[in-house]
Order: sequence, then C-alpha cells, then structure tokens
Amino acid sequence: MPIQWRDHIVSTPDILRGKPRIKGTRIPVSLLLGYLAAGYTTDEIIAEFPDLKTMQIQACLDYARELAEEEVA
Repeated sequence: MPIQWRDHIVSTPDILRGKPRIKGTRIPVSLLLGYLAAGYTTDEIIAEFPDLKTMQIQACLDYARELAEEEVA
C-alpha cells in the first residue's frame, strides 16, 4: 500500500512558522529530507529520532515527490 504523506505530515501556522512537519512532533520535513540527501538510512535517522516510524520518513519522500511534480509557471 503506497504511503500517503497527508496521513503523516501537517503544517500549522502556530508551530515552526507553518513549515511542514511530522504530525505530532516538531520535526520538520526539510530536516529529514536533509538527512536522506546526506545518505543516512532510515534506521540511522530513527536512531537519531527514536519516536519516528519508517512510514513517517517514507511520507517525507512522498511529499517531496509530489512537490517535484508541480509545474512551475
């Protein structure tokens, strides 16, 4: 079953100035994407953030995929 990023990522103006974050945390999506871009594995990221689940990290990738599909005018 594909990951639906909307199940795991939220953005509210009162937390992190509205930056997308993992639901129920203050961990920004951009931070996790940075870890992935630097070559960290899911297990290594979870070691840094033990409250995270694999599906939440995968949701960050799905979020980035959807953003990359948007057309720029």
